[in-house]
Amino acid sequence: MTIPSNGLHHVTLITRRIQANVDFYVGFLGLRLVKRTAGFEDAAQLHLFYGDRTGRPGSLITFLAWEDGGQGRVGRGAPSEIALAIAPEAIGAWMTRALRFQIPFTGPESEFGEPVLRLKDPDGVIVKLTGTQALSDRNAPWSQPIDEEDPVGALTPVADADAVQGLRAATLLTERPEETAAFFNRHFGLVELAREGSVRRLAFPRGDAIDIRDAAGFWEAAPGTGTIDHIALRAADNRAVAALRLALAAEEAGPTPVHDRRYFTSLYVREPGGSLVEFATDAPGMTVDEPEATLGTRLFVPGHEDRIPPLETTVALPQFALPGEPRRIARDLPFIHRLQAPEEEDGTTLFLLHGSGANELSLLPLGRKAAPGALLIALRGRALEEGSPRFYRRITPFRFDQADVRAEADAFAAFITDSVAAYGVDLDHAAFLGYSNGANMIAATLFLHPGLIRRAVLLRAMNPLEEPPAADLAGTSVLMLSGSDDAYAAHAPALEEALRASGAEVEARRIAAGHLLTEEDTRQAGLWLAGKSPRIGSESESRFSEDVGAKTIG
Repeated sequence: MTIPSNGLHHVTLITRRIQANVDFYVGFLGLRLVKRTAGFEDAAQLHLFYGDRTGRPGSLITFLAWEDGGQGRVGRGAPSEIALAIAPEAIGAWMTRALRFQIPFTGPESEFGEPVLRLKDPDGVIVKLTGTQALSDRNAPWSQPIDEEDPVGALTPVADADAVQGLRAATLLTERPEETAAFFNRHFGLVELAREGSVRRLAFPRGDAIDIRDAAGFWEAAPGTGTIDHIALRAADNRAVAALRLALAAEEAGPTPVHDRRYFTSLYVREPGGSLVEFATDAPGMTVDEPEATLGTRLFVPGHEDRIPPLETTVALPQFALPGEPRRIARDLPFIHRLQAPEEEDGTTLFLLHGSGANELSLLPLGRKAAPGALLIALRGRALEEGSPRFYRRITPFRFDQADVRAEADAFAAFITDSVAAYGVDLDHAAFLGYSNGANMIAATLFLHPGLIRRAVLLRAMNPLEEPPAADLAGTSVLMLSGSDDAYAAHAPALEEALRASGAEVEARRIAAGHLLTEEDTRQAGLWLAGKSPRIGSESESRFSEDVGAKTIG
């Protein structure tokens, strides 16, 4: 059964660095950021939509942000390239623009009788600028002014005559090209327009296309950054989506989940070659929750569209700036890390070091609650254990690789020093908060690099150094929180005594919890960081003598 499609709806890709991605697609290509959301499947994942001024289907390129995520592999069973339509006479202007922005390119070369410039985006995805008249009727929104000075957010806007007109084509790699082509013809009415070598072009009625490349003998695609997740075709309405689902079920085409994506309703299916294909409605569109003039300026979290989204979700999303906006550029330092700035900074910085099995995102909600005005710098440990990051290798749960502890503490100290120049950190107004393995790394650094860390919050910590060196920690303040039901709690007093013996001022408390963190950890850490004692009663020191009630949230 054929359910005609009116063309490509969008293409969705995966990026490793969202700031570089925004700079390329908005700053260089001149697309408009028309929507920013948390992921529909994973609310902890940022999802950006680029398009023309109105965010029409057929102009949309969307990105899932896997910040500092693993590299994927382009191969059979997935899309490999996207082509964007421009006016044929704009080719020269884009070559000049690419040189100005220092974007490498090849061409122009001819593909299916059209001049093509081949570029690579910051993740290495091939983006082709194709000179064509096939989509000339889609140019209108670029010439319609809207009520903002710079609708695309670019420092050097693209002239309307040269602007990207929409998606020209997407290339799919398949080892079953005949079956793949038949699938698109049978279900969507696409017909073969031409062939060049191992590529056949299937055309939609309005001119855009899907290019099917014979990839027999290629390696299989692997998901990850720098890859295209799926392509989406346009559906007339929800009835068309329902009809396609019935047709696919009749031929046992595999799973066909349907989802309400707020801006469109989508069906997903894999074509015979393995590529994921989405069938998405045109309506209600990008303006369903934002007026045209302010598209892309507000963050939407699915399920929280009409109220303030939860901090636990938003604080974990990577931040970015549009071209021309103030920004803090992430630097290439010894540890992968995430910067998270509040709306109003108070001049303080809080470094966050996660526990075993977590990553740099895990402590961001706690850090933001405990230090509302601080710049958060959350690190990812470099030692892997069963695929999860740690800050050093361990031999048993209570014995650690001493050489690795010392080497990683040296690297951490270098990171701290480099952050002063990279991010303008004032170490006199910086604090360090670590949990479990991360807290132990901070403790090791206190002894191995005395004076570098002046304020530290250690949650569920023990001393990872079997023979800590003599260190002068006068002027260093430490808050230690241990869990009364934590197996590691028995090792915490030894760390407390070692810190005190070195001259550190230590406040140590035991709360009613296990190894997992609690709201009480957040509360006490916040009070201590704000200069308010978290002590209960009038005792000046507890030495783990007092239990504080807490509700475990881990």
